[in-house]
Amino acid sequence: MAEINTKLTKKDLWKLFFYSEGFVTGFNYEKQEAPGFVFSMIPVLEKVYSDPEEKKDAYRRHTELFLTEARLSHFVIGLTAAMEERNANEHDFDPVSIGAIKSALMGPLAGIGDSLYHGTLRPIMAGLAISMVIASNYTSVLGPVIFVAVMAIVGQVIRYIGIFKGYEKGVAFVGAMQSSGMISKMTRYAGIAAYVVIGGFVSNFVSMSIPWSYMAGETEVSIQTTLDGMVPGLLPVLYTLLMLWLMKKKKANPILLMLLTMAVGVIGYACGILAS
Repeated sequence: MAEINTKLTKKDLWKLFFYSEGFVTGFNYEKQEAPGFVFSMIPVLEKVYSDPEEKKDAYRRHTELFLTEARLSHFVIGLTAAMEERNANEHDFDPVSIGAIKSALMGPLAGIGDSLYHGTLRPIMAGLAISMVIASNYTSVLGPVIFVAVMAIVGQVIRYIGIFKGYEKGVAFVGAMQSSGMISKMTRYAGIAAYVVIGGFVSNFVSMSIPWSYMAGETEVSIQTTLDGMVPGLLPVLYTLLMLWLMKKKKANPILLMLLTMAVGVIGYACGILAS
C-alpha cells in the first residue's frame, strides 16, 4: 500500500484561510470561539489524519474553550495546523500539548489584538470617518466606506499572515520545542495554571454555608464560623471536588449535576440545612 501523504500544501492552507472566515460565527458563551476553531481546522484534520479514531480525538481536543482576539487567533490556527501535521506524521509528543500551547497564547494575543486593532486602529479610523461625514455636512458616505474597507482589509491581511506564517514558523517552532523538551514543560505548567485559576473561581462563585450553631456552656458556637476558621471556603471546595470526582470517575452528566446542585440548594435551604 502506498504511503499516504499528510504534508499540508499551499492549497490546503488556502482552504484553511477560507474556512477560517467563519471563525466567529459559532461563538457562544460556553466554549466561546471553540466552534469556529473546530470549523476552521476541518481541511487540516481531514488531510493529515487517515485513522478515524485519531481524527475524532483531534476534533474533540479543539472543542475545548478558546478565546482570544479574533484576528490574531489565526496565528494560533496556523501554529496548530503545524502541530497537528507533526502529530499525525511523527507521533513524537503528547497531543495534550496542542491545547496547552493554544491556552498559553490566548492571553498575550488578546492583549496585543485588543490594544492595536480595537484600541488603536478602530478609534483612529472611526474618528477619520466621522470627521469626513461632518465635513460633508452629513451627505458623504465616503468616510464610512473607508472605515469598513480599511478594517476589513487589515483583518484579512492579519488572517493571511497568521495562517501562512504561523504554519511556516510553527513547523520549525514545534520541532525546536520538542527537541528542547519545552512542549512537555508548557503542558505541565499550563495544567498547574488552570487548576490555580479554577481554584480561585471556587471561592468567588460557589456559596455554601451551614446556619447551625450549638451552645458550649454559655457560648454559642457557629458551625460555619468554626469551619471558616479551619479552612475558609471549605464547603464550596469539598462540593466542587465532589462534582469533579463524579464527572471524572463516574462519568456523570454535567447537566444532571447542575440540576442536582439546584435541588440541593433549594431543598437544603427549605429544610434549614443550608443558609442563603
